Amino acid sequence: MSFPLTPEQTMLVESVRAFVEKELYPHEDLVEKLDDVPEDLARDIQTKALKAGFYAANMPAEHGGGGLDALSLTLMERELGRAGYALQMCVGRPSNILQGCKGEQIERYLIPTIKGERHDCLAMTEPGAGSDVRSMKTRAQRKGDGYIINGAKHFISHADKADYVILFAATGAEESAGRRKAEISAFLIDVGTPGFTLRRGASCVSNRGYHQCELYFDDCSVHGSQLLGAEGRGFDLMNEWLGATRLSVAATSVGRARRVLESALDWASTRVQFGQKIGRFQGVSFQLADMATEIEASDLLTLSAAHQVDQGTARDQDFAMAKLFASETLARVTDRALQIYGGMGLMTSMPLERWWRDARVDRIWDGTSEIQRHIISRALLRPRGC
Repeated sequence: MSFPLTPEQTMLVESVRAFVEKELYPHEDLVEKLDDVPEDLARDIQTKALKAGFYAANMPAEHGGGGLDALSLTLMERELGRAGYALQMCVGRPSNILQGCKGEQIERYLIPTIKGERHDCLAMTEPGAGSDVRSMKTRAQRKGDGYIINGAKHFISHADKADYVILFAATGAEESAGRRKAEISAFLIDVGTPGFTLRRGASCVSNRGYHQCELYFDDCSVHGSQLLGAEGRGFDLMNEWLGATRLSVAATSVGRARRVLESALDWASTRVQFGQKIGRFQGVSFQLADMATEIEASDLLTLSAAHQVDQGTARDQDFAMAKLFASETLARVTDRALQIYGGMGLMTSMPLERWWRDARVDRIWDGTSEIQRHIISRALLRPRGC
Protein backbone atom coordinates (compact mmCIF):
# COMPACT_ATOMS: atom_id res chain seq x y z
CA MET A 1 0.00 0.00 0.00
CA SER A 2 1.38 3.41 -0.95
CA PHE A 3 0.44 6.79 0.46
CA PRO A 4 0.82 9.41 -2.26
CA LEU A 5 0.65 12.81 -0.58
CA THR A 6 -1.73 15.50 -1.68
CA PRO A 7 -0.22 18.90 -2.54
CA GLU A 8 -1.52 20.16 0.82
CA GLN A 9 0.15 17.31 2.70
CA THR A 10 3.43 17.84 0.85
CA MET A 11 3.31 21.52 1.78
CA LEU A 12 2.54 20.61 5.39
CA VAL A 13 5.55 18.28 5.61
CA GLU A 14 7.87 20.86 4.09
CA SER A 15 6.55 23.67 6.27
CA VAL A 16 6.77 21.73 9.53
CA ARG A 17 10.27 20.47 8.73
CA ALA A 18 11.42 24.01 7.98
CA PHE A 19 9.85 25.19 11.25
CA VAL A 20 11.61 22.45 13.21
CA GLU A 21 14.98 23.19 11.63
CA LYS A 22 14.68 26.96 12.13
CA GLU A 23 12.83 27.29 15.43
CA LEU A 24 13.68 24.12 17.39
CA TYR A 25 17.08 22.73 16.38
CA PRO A 26 19.04 25.86 17.38
CA HIS A 27 17.87 25.57 21.01
CA GLU A 28 18.52 21.87 21.63
CA ASP A 29 21.96 22.35 23.20
CA LEU A 30 20.60 25.03 25.53
CA VAL A 31 17.74 22.80 26.70
CA GLU A 32 20.17 19.93 27.21
CA LYS A 33 22.41 22.18 29.33
CA LEU A 34 19.61 23.71 31.42
CA ASP A 35 17.37 20.63 31.59
CA ASP A 36 14.57 23.08 30.92
CA VAL A 37 13.00 25.27 28.25
CA PRO A 38 13.14 28.92 29.39
CA GLU A 39 9.65 30.39 29.64
CA ASP A 40 10.33 33.18 27.14
CA LEU A 41 11.63 30.66 24.60
CA ALA A 42 8.61 28.39 25.12
CA ARG A 43 6.24 31.34 24.60
CA ASP A 44 8.12 32.41 21.48
CA ILE A 45 7.89 28.95 19.92
CA GLN A 46 4.21 28.67 20.87
CA THR A 47 3.42 32.08 19.37
CA LYS A 48 5.15 31.16 16.10
CA ALA A 49 3.42 27.77 16.02
CA LEU A 50 0.02 29.43 16.53
CA LYS A 51 0.76 31.90 13.74
CA ALA A 52 1.86 29.10 11.41
CA GLY A 53 -1.30 27.08 12.15
CA PHE A 54 0.59 24.14 13.66
CA TYR A 55 -0.69 24.54 17.23
CA ALA A 56 -3.47 22.14 18.32
CA ALA A 57 -3.56 20.62 14.85
CA ASN A 58 -5.11 17.48 16.37
CA MET A 59 -8.12 19.34 17.78
CA PRO A 60 -11.52 19.90 16.11
CA ALA A 61 -11.71 22.80 13.68
CA GLU A 62 -15.10 23.83 15.08
CA HIS A 63 -13.38 24.78 18.33
CA GLY A 64 -10.43 26.51 16.69
CA GLY A 65 -8.12 23.53 16.25
CA GLY A 66 -6.36 22.46 13.07
CA GLY A 67 -8.83 19.66 12.40
CA LEU A 68 -6.24 17.63 10.50
CA ASP A 69 -7.13 14.15 9.32
CA ALA A 70 -5.13 11.35 10.97
CA LEU A 71 -2.74 10.86 8.05
CA SER A 72 -1.87 14.56 7.82
CA LEU A 73 -1.45 14.79 11.58
CA THR A 74 0.86 11.76 11.55
CA LEU A 75 2.99 13.37 8.85
CA MET A 76 3.22 16.48 11.01
CA GLU A 77 4.13 14.46 14.11
CA ARG A 78 6.82 12.68 12.13
CA GLU A 79 8.52 15.98 11.32
CA LEU A 80 8.16 17.36 14.85
CA GLY A 81 9.69 14.12 16.12
CA ARG A 82 13.03 15.13 14.62
CA ALA A 83 13.49 17.57 17.53
CA GLY A 84 13.72 16.86 21.25
CA TYR A 85 10.46 16.41 23.15
CA ALA A 86 10.90 19.44 25.41
CA LEU A 87 10.99 21.75 22.39
CA GLN A 88 8.53 19.99 20.11
CA MET A 89 5.94 20.00 22.89
CA CYS A 90 5.95 23.81 22.71
CA VAL A 91 4.11 23.19 19.45
CA GLY A 92 1.12 22.06 21.48
CA ARG A 93 -0.90 18.97 20.67
CA PRO A 94 -3.40 18.79 23.55
CA SER A 95 -4.42 15.38 24.87
CA ASN A 96 -6.86 13.83 22.42
CA ILE A 97 -9.04 12.75 25.31
CA LEU A 98 -10.10 16.40 25.71
CA GLN A 99 -12.37 15.84 22.74
CA GLY A 100 -14.60 14.14 25.30
CA CYS A 101 -15.32 17.55 26.91
CA LYS A 102 -19.01 18.48 27.16
CA GLY A 103 -20.96 21.60 28.10
CA GLU A 104 -19.03 24.15 30.15
CA GLN A 105 -15.91 21.97 29.98
CA ILE A 106 -15.49 23.08 26.37
CA GLU A 107 -15.24 26.75 27.35
CA ARG A 108 -13.28 26.14 30.56
CA TYR A 109 -10.75 23.60 29.34
CA LEU A 110 -10.92 22.63 25.66
CA ILE A 111 -11.00 25.99 23.87
CA PRO A 112 -8.40 27.75 26.09
CA THR A 113 -6.09 24.76 25.56
CA ILE A 114 -6.55 24.93 21.80
CA LYS A 115 -5.71 28.64 21.92
CA GLY A 116 -2.55 27.98 23.95
CA GLU A 117 -3.93 29.86 26.96
CA ARG A 118 -3.99 26.73 29.13
CA HIS A 119 -1.96 23.52 29.10
CA ASP A 120 -2.96 20.01 30.09
CA CYS A 121 -1.24 16.82 31.16
CA LEU A 122 -2.47 13.24 31.47
CA ALA A 123 -2.24 11.55 34.88
CA MET A 124 -2.66 7.80 34.76
CA THR A 125 0.46 5.97 36.01
CA GLU A 126 0.92 5.16 39.70
CA PRO A 127 3.84 3.73 41.70
CA GLY A 128 2.01 0.41 42.02
CA ALA A 129 0.03 0.52 38.78
CA GLY A 130 2.06 1.09 35.63
CA SER A 131 0.96 -1.13 32.77
CA ASP A 132 -1.80 -2.61 34.96
CA VAL A 133 -4.01 0.48 34.80
CA ARG A 134 -7.06 -1.24 36.27
CA SER A 135 -5.21 -1.84 39.55
CA MET A 136 -4.80 1.89 40.29
CA LYS A 137 -5.29 2.93 43.90
CA THR A 138 -6.18 6.61 43.49
CA ARG A 139 -9.82 6.90 44.56
CA ALA A 140 -12.55 9.41 43.84
CA GLN A 141 -15.45 9.04 46.29
CA ARG A 142 -18.82 10.62 45.69
CA LYS A 143 -19.73 13.34 48.18
CA GLY A 144 -22.66 15.67 47.63
CA ASP A 145 -22.43 17.23 44.19
CA GLY A 146 -18.77 16.33 43.76
CA TYR A 147 -15.96 13.93 44.59
CA ILE A 148 -13.20 13.61 47.20
CA ILE A 149 -9.96 12.34 45.68
CA ASN A 150 -7.10 10.59 47.48
CA GLY A 151 -4.03 8.94 46.00
CA ALA A 152 -0.82 9.54 44.08
CA LYS A 153 0.50 9.47 40.53
CA HIS A 154 4.05 9.43 39.18
CA PHE A 155 5.88 9.61 35.84
CA ILE A 156 3.42 12.31 34.75
CA SER A 157 5.08 14.00 31.79
CA HIS A 158 5.10 17.79 31.50
CA ALA A 159 2.92 18.26 34.57
CA ASP A 160 5.16 21.10 35.76
CA LYS A 161 4.05 23.10 32.69
CA ALA A 162 0.36 22.24 33.03
CA ASP A 163 -2.52 24.40 34.24
CA TYR A 164 -4.75 21.38 34.84
CA VAL A 165 -4.57 17.61 34.97
CA ILE A 166 -6.67 14.97 33.25
CA LEU A 167 -6.77 12.54 36.15
CA PHE A 168 -7.84 8.91 36.07
CA ALA A 169 -9.12 7.56 39.37
CA ALA A 170 -11.15 4.60 40.61
CA THR A 171 -14.77 5.37 41.46
CA GLY A 172 -15.82 1.80 42.11
CA ALA A 173 -14.91 -1.82 41.43
CA GLU A 174 -16.24 -4.73 39.39
CA GLU A 175 -15.58 -8.46 39.06
CA SER A 176 -13.97 -9.45 35.76
CA ALA A 177 -12.52 -12.88 34.91
CA GLY A 178 -12.43 -13.74 38.60
CA ARG A 179 -10.51 -10.62 39.49
CA ARG A 180 -11.68 -7.46 41.18
CA LYS A 181 -10.85 -4.49 38.93
CA ALA A 182 -11.29 -0.78 39.40
CA GLU A 183 -14.03 1.11 37.62
CA ILE A 184 -12.18 4.14 36.36
CA SER A 185 -13.40 7.70 35.84
CA ALA A 186 -11.63 10.74 34.38
CA PHE A 187 -11.54 14.20 35.97
CA LEU A 188 -10.34 17.66 34.98
CA ILE A 189 -8.50 19.12 37.98
CA ASP A 190 -6.92 22.56 38.07
CA VAL A 191 -3.40 22.96 39.42
CA GLY A 192 -3.67 24.81 42.72
CA THR A 193 -6.86 23.07 43.83
CA PRO A 194 -6.70 22.56 47.63
CA GLY A 195 -5.53 19.06 48.46
CA PHE A 196 -3.64 18.69 45.16
CA THR A 197 0.18 18.86 45.36
CA LEU A 198 2.50 18.69 42.37
CA ARG A 199 6.26 18.01 42.60
CA ARG A 200 9.08 17.45 40.13
CA GLY A 201 10.08 13.82 40.01
CA ALA A 202 13.58 12.39 39.82
CA SER A 203 15.75 13.39 36.87
CA CYS A 204 15.51 11.15 33.81
CA VAL A 205 18.24 10.34 31.29
CA SER A 206 15.78 10.67 28.40
CA ASN A 207 14.40 13.96 27.07
CA ARG A 208 16.00 16.55 29.31
CA GLY A 209 13.78 19.58 29.75
CA TYR A 210 10.67 17.40 29.41
CA HIS A 211 10.13 16.55 33.04
CA GLN A 212 8.22 13.83 34.81
CA CYS A 213 6.35 14.76 37.96
CA GLU A 214 4.60 13.31 40.99
CA LEU A 215 1.04 14.24 41.92
CA TYR A 216 -0.52 13.84 45.36
CA PHE A 217 -4.20 14.10 46.27
CA ASP A 218 -5.18 14.44 49.92
CA ASP A 219 -8.94 14.89 50.35
CA CYS A 220 -8.96 16.94 47.16
CA SER A 221 -12.50 18.12 46.48
CA VAL A 222 -13.73 18.58 42.88
CA HIS A 223 -17.17 19.46 41.54
CA GLY A 224 -19.19 16.94 39.58
CA SER A 225 -18.92 19.17 36.51
CA GLN A 226 -15.22 18.27 36.38
CA LEU A 227 -16.01 14.63 35.61
CA LEU A 228 -14.89 13.96 32.02
CA GLY A 229 -17.27 11.54 30.37
CA ALA A 230 -19.52 9.21 32.36
CA GLU A 231 -18.68 7.91 35.83
CA GLY A 232 -17.02 4.52 35.65
CA ARG A 233 -16.47 4.84 31.90
CA GLY A 234 -13.00 6.38 32.04
CA PHE A 235 -11.39 3.19 30.79
CA ASP A 236 -13.57 3.28 27.68
CA LEU A 237 -12.74 6.95 27.21
CA MET A 238 -9.06 6.14 27.63
CA ASN A 239 -9.17 3.34 25.06
CA GLU A 240 -11.06 5.53 22.60
CA TRP A 241 -8.18 8.02 22.43
CA LEU A 242 -5.14 5.97 23.53
CA GLY A 243 -4.51 4.70 20.01
CA ALA A 244 -3.81 8.25 18.87
CA THR A 245 -1.05 8.66 21.46
CA ARG A 246 0.60 5.40 20.38
CA LEU A 247 0.39 6.53 16.78
CA SER A 248 2.06 9.78 17.81
CA VAL A 249 4.95 7.90 19.47
CA ALA A 250 5.35 5.81 16.33
CA ALA A 251 5.43 8.89 14.11
CA THR A 252 7.90 10.81 16.27
CA SER A 253 10.10 7.69 16.44
CA VAL A 254 10.20 7.56 12.63
CA GLY A 255 11.10 11.25 12.43
CA ARG A 256 13.92 10.93 14.94
CA ALA A 257 15.22 7.74 13.28
CA ARG A 258 15.42 9.56 9.95
CA ARG A 259 17.42 12.37 11.51
CA VAL A 260 19.80 9.86 13.09
CA LEU A 261 20.23 8.05 9.76
CA GLU A 262 21.02 11.32 8.00
CA SER A 263 23.69 12.04 10.60
CA ALA A 264 25.17 8.54 10.24
CA LEU A 265 25.25 8.92 6.46
CA ASP A 266 27.08 12.24 6.77
CA TRP A 267 29.65 10.68 9.09
CA ALA A 268 30.13 7.55 6.96
CA SER A 269 30.63 9.60 3.80
CA THR A 270 33.25 11.92 5.32
CA ARG A 271 35.10 9.92 8.00
CA VAL A 272 38.29 8.40 6.56
CA GLN A 273 40.03 5.31 7.94
CA PHE A 274 42.58 3.03 6.28
CA GLY A 275 42.77 5.44 3.37
CA GLN A 276 39.09 5.51 2.44
CA LYS A 277 35.70 6.73 3.63
CA ILE A 278 34.22 4.31 6.15
CA GLY A 279 30.95 4.14 4.21
CA ARG A 280 32.84 2.02 1.68
CA PHE A 281 33.38 -0.71 4.25
CA GLN A 282 30.72 -3.38 4.07
CA GLY A 283 30.48 -3.54 7.85
CA VAL A 284 29.29 0.06 7.83
CA SER A 285 27.35 0.23 4.57
CA PHE A 286 25.24 -2.83 5.40
CA GLN A 287 24.27 -1.31 8.74
CA LEU A 288 23.14 1.83 6.92
CA ALA A 289 21.11 -0.32 4.54
CA ASP A 290 19.41 -2.12 7.42
CA MET A 291 18.69 1.19 9.15
CA ALA A 292 17.07 2.68 6.04
CA THR A 293 15.00 -0.46 5.41
CA GLU A 294 13.65 -0.64 8.95
CA ILE A 295 12.80 3.07 8.96
CA GLU A 296 10.82 2.72 5.74
CA ALA A 297 8.98 -0.30 7.16
CA SER A 298 8.20 1.66 10.34
CA ASP A 299 6.97 4.60 8.31
CA LEU A 300 4.65 2.42 6.25
CA LEU A 301 3.22 0.71 9.35
CA THR A 302 2.62 4.10 10.94
CA LEU A 303 1.05 5.70 7.87
CA SER A 304 -1.08 2.59 7.31
CA ALA A 305 -2.49 2.85 10.84
CA ALA A 306 -3.20 6.56 10.29
CA HIS A 307 -4.91 5.81 6.98
CA GLN A 308 -7.10 3.21 8.69
CA VAL A 309 -8.11 5.79 11.29
CA ASP A 310 -9.34 8.02 8.48
CA GLN A 311 -11.18 5.07 6.94
CA GLY A 312 -12.76 4.13 10.27
CA THR A 313 -11.17 0.65 10.18
CA ALA A 314 -8.29 1.05 12.66
CA ARG A 315 -7.89 -1.66 15.30
CA ASP A 316 -5.92 -1.69 18.55
CA GLN A 317 -3.34 -4.02 17.04
CA ASP A 318 -2.69 -1.56 14.19
CA PHE A 319 -1.60 1.11 16.68
CA ALA A 320 0.31 -1.47 18.70
CA MET A 321 2.24 -2.76 15.68
CA ALA A 322 3.19 0.74 14.58
CA LYS A 323 4.28 1.83 18.07
CA LEU A 324 6.16 -1.40 18.76
CA PHE A 325 8.09 -1.56 15.51
CA ALA A 326 8.83 2.16 15.16
CA SER A 327 10.07 2.61 18.73
CA GLU A 328 12.24 -0.50 18.55
CA THR A 329 13.52 0.57 15.14
CA LEU A 330 14.56 3.90 16.65
CA ALA A 331 16.48 2.03 19.34
CA ARG A 332 18.30 -0.11 16.78
CA VAL A 333 19.01 2.85 14.50
CA THR A 334 20.50 5.00 17.26
CA ASP A 335 22.59 2.09 18.52
CA ARG A 336 23.94 1.27 15.04
CA ALA A 337 24.64 4.94 14.36
CA LEU A 338 26.61 5.13 17.59
CA GLN A 339 28.63 2.09 16.51
CA ILE A 340 29.38 3.77 13.19
CA TYR A 341 30.54 6.92 14.98
CA GLY A 342 32.69 4.88 17.33
CA GLY A 343 33.89 6.54 20.51
CA MET A 344 32.92 9.99 19.23
CA GLY A 345 29.28 8.95 19.34
CA LEU A 346 29.38 8.78 23.13
CA MET A 347 30.80 12.26 23.58
CA THR A 348 28.40 14.88 24.94
CA SER A 349 29.67 17.28 22.29
CA MET A 350 27.90 15.12 19.69
CA PRO A 351 24.08 14.99 19.39
CA LEU A 352 24.10 11.22 18.88
CA GLU A 353 24.73 10.62 22.57
CA ARG A 354 21.53 12.57 23.33
CA TRP A 355 19.50 10.80 20.66
CA TRP A 356 20.66 7.44 21.99
CA ARG A 357 19.53 8.30 25.53
CA ASP A 358 16.27 9.86 24.40
CA ALA A 359 15.31 6.83 22.32
CA ARG A 360 15.20 4.53 25.33
CA VAL A 361 11.95 5.82 26.80
CA ASP A 362 9.89 5.31 23.64
CA ARG A 363 9.76 1.57 24.30
CA ILE A 364 8.25 2.26 27.73
CA TRP A 365 5.81 5.17 27.73
CA ASP A 366 2.32 4.99 26.20
CA GLY A 367 2.45 1.24 26.67
CA THR A 368 5.65 -0.82 26.89
CA SER A 369 6.81 -3.01 24.01
CA GLU A 370 5.59 -5.99 26.04
CA ILE A 371 2.10 -4.48 26.32
CA GLN A 372 2.05 -3.87 22.55
CA ARG A 373 3.03 -7.50 21.94
CA HIS A 374 0.27 -8.59 24.31
CA ILE A 375 -2.30 -6.54 22.36
CA ILE A 376 -1.11 -7.97 19.04
CA SER A 377 -0.93 -11.60 20.18
CA ARG A 378 -4.33 -11.37 21.88
CA ALA A 379 -5.89 -10.13 18.63
CA LEU A 380 -4.30 -13.05 16.78
CA LEU A 381 -5.29 -15.77 19.24
CA ARG A 382 -8.74 -14.75 20.47
CA PRO A 383 -10.52 -15.68 17.22
CA ARG A 384 -9.08 -19.18 17.70
CA GLY A 385 -10.49 -19.47 21.20
CA CYS A 386 -7.14 -19.04 22.90
